[in-house]
Amino acid sequence: MTEPVLSVRDLQVEFALRRGALRAIDGVSFDIAKGEVLGVVGESGAGKSVTGLAVIGLIDPPGRIAGGEIYLSGLRIDHLPPEDLRRIRGKRIGMIFQDPLTSLNPLYRIGDQIVETIRTHTNLSEQAARKRAIDLLAEVGIPAPDKRIDGYPHEFSGGMRQRVVIALAICAEPELIIADEPTTALDVSVQAQIISLIKRLGRDHGTAVMLVTHDMGVIAETSDRVAVMYSGRIAEIGPVQDVIQNPMHPYAKGLMGAIPTLAGEDKRLVQIPGSMPRLSAIPQGCSFNPRCAFAFDWCRIERPEPIRHGTQAVACHLYDASVKETAA
Repeated sequence: MTEPVLSVRDLQVEFALRRGALRAIDGVSFDIAKGEVLGVVGESGAGKSVTGLAVIGLIDPPGRIAGGEIYLSGLRIDHLPPEDLRRIRGKRIGMIFQDPLTSLNPLYRIGDQIVETIRTHTNLSEQAARKRAIDLLAEVGIPAPDKRIDGYPHEFSGGMRQRVVIALAICAEPELIIADEPTTALDVSVQAQIISLIKRLGRDHGTAVMLVTHDMGVIAETSDRVAVMYSGRIAEIGPVQDVIQNPMHPYAKGLMGAIPTLAGEDKRLVQIPGSMPRLSAIPQGCSFNPRCAFAFDWCRIERPEPIRHGTQAVACHLYDASVKETAA
């Protein structure tokens, strides 16, 4: 077994408030291998984006990593000084945000921004860095890159700006890219192009990708594995086809049942009752128990830990034989 590019172990993230600390991420663990795309899916507030921000060290106060370990190709990075982490963040870890305008400075030409990033993390000359920037723009599908390189962000469409951001993210050839809702603000045809581009990163560059999204269609098209998050924990993780076709956790079943099909069937979509609990009101035991049709007494007492079940791991007492015997 080769060492994973990203290894997260028992990650905990807290936000300190006057009335006490709120735990947004509670014991999250996963690995991403070289060239693999891990999709992270869940409702708003599940902790998907916070997990990504924790990996790259962008949790702003009053938030902090309260526990756990994060390894990048074997190097522990969660406790590094800010300056060391900043060097890693541009060179070894790339970031693609939901809104490309937050990643691009509107006052500078896009070529200047890419060239500056390249020269910060490599020893290339100005001329060589500009040539590499043009090559990168061509690689991500910007037409006439030798001319568009001197354009400003406002002169590009939303889809083209997102391509520029992807070029920025890969310009130092990072080992890991974290893509936070990279297709949300784009129309469907552009979404498909961006999805294809992200898949090609893993295939051609061997880049590990953590793809954060709430869109199961994007997950199904892009990811090798998927982690379903709920209330700051991973409810289920496994190969994308296995989780989509045979979800095990009741929450994952609800998510997959809510996806419309083109089969023309008149069946109603599955509806998950209730809503995600607030961080200040997470119930005891399994946090999904108030919304779960299969919950029994033990679900309201003890928090389930992930259980390996074939190719999938699921955090649910329904699959723990010892718990069911105790409950019986």
